[in-house]
Amino acid sequence: MKNVPLAEVDLVDRAVLPIGTDYPLGHVLDWHEHRRAQFLYGATGVMIVDTADGTWTVPTERAVLIPAATSHRVRMLGVSTLSLYIEPAAVPWWPATCTVVDVSPLLRELLLAAVDFDIDYRLSGREGIIAELLLHEIAERAPLPFHVGIPASADLAKLCREYLASPDAGVTNAAWAARTAMSERAFTRRFRSETGESPAVWRGRARLLAAVPLLRTASVSAVGGRLGYASPAAFTAAFTRTFGVPPSRFTGSRQPAGHGRDW
Repeated sequence: MKNVPLAEVDLVDRAVLPIGTDYPLGHVLDWHEHRRAQFLYGATGVMIVDTADGTWTVPTERAVLIPAATSHRVRMLGVSTLSLYIEPAAVPWWPATCTVVDVSPLLRELLLAAVDFDIDYRLSGREGIIAELLLHEIAERAPLPFHVGIPASADLAKLCREYLASPDAGVTNAAWAARTAMSERAFTRRFRSETGESPAVWRGRARLLAAVPLLRTASVSAVGGRLGYASPAAFTAAFTRTFGVPPSRFTGSRQPAGHGRDW
């Protein structure tokens, strides 16, 4: 199924509903939730997924697992998606929070095949086997660290979301503490208790996440300089240490073969 609103097919008697959608650049799916769990794969572009608990950046050819009944917002940056909407009872192992995962070549090909299914695809034979195999392949995916947590308290959450929107290497713990009318020591202790990280470590990770969409249209050197790194080498080292791959893996507008944008 392609470009079909989930609401029109949500109650169809199929545990796995594959839907492909092509989004305009910068399109935002505002806060919403699904009755089903969602496997959201970006065949092209970059997706940024927000929940009350965190922000997940999903590079090209990766996917995010979204739990059922989780309120979320998605910003699409040149994205064609292949989504699976899955009955929660069919995936009791689904993660309790959003999780970014890699997508193997086999899983990608299964997704491409499934998106051509009719709404009432056959449960026996090829189509039913592909739907079942999709769930087995997703269960084997390992999580990737493309996320930051958001504090539960409103004042700290506001600081974090503002920083994610406009990361600035010059921001200090003292500046954040002043905005919350706390001492720097008390602020740092409170921030760590809510996120598990110091404010400085959190900001460093947030800056690196911000690099992923920027790398679609700018060089490693330009992105590193924009985010306040002293040199491309310093930026590359920090990015690789955090995410396990160099930033050069995300440069350019990549559109893999077989992932057409004519949906």
